[in-house]
Amino acid sequence: QVQLVESGGGLVQAGGSLRLSCTASGRTFSITAMGWFRQAPGKEREFVASITWKYDNIAYADSVKGRFTISRDSAKNTVYLQMDSLKPEDTALYYCAVPRVGTSQYDNWGQGTQVTVSS
Repeated sequence: QVQLVESGGGLVQAGGSLRLSCTASGRTFSITAMGWFRQAPGKEREFVASITWKYDNIAYADSVKGRFTISRDSAKNTVYLQMDSLKPEDTALYYCAVPRVGTSQYDNWGQGTQVTVSS
């Protein structure tokens, strides 16, 4: 099993920046990709960004393209989400996750880190 721990959330004014981190431990050799998701109050959890381990294939939700950047440090088993030009609608609990081995289905989640953007 892989354990995931997020950090870096906080309160920021609109237009500001935050960098989230997600560090994996345990059976990290099984990781093939890592993704960031978010869930705002009263809304369903939504995809934000993802990166694959082997070829660094990256994907973003349309709502964050051009503002968020996902990257990874394989040596540290850590993925980062640099969030710039933050908007109040980015306010949410942000989770990192890894997919089940051999699939693209994300089923292993961290505990989440809160991001609050004030207007």
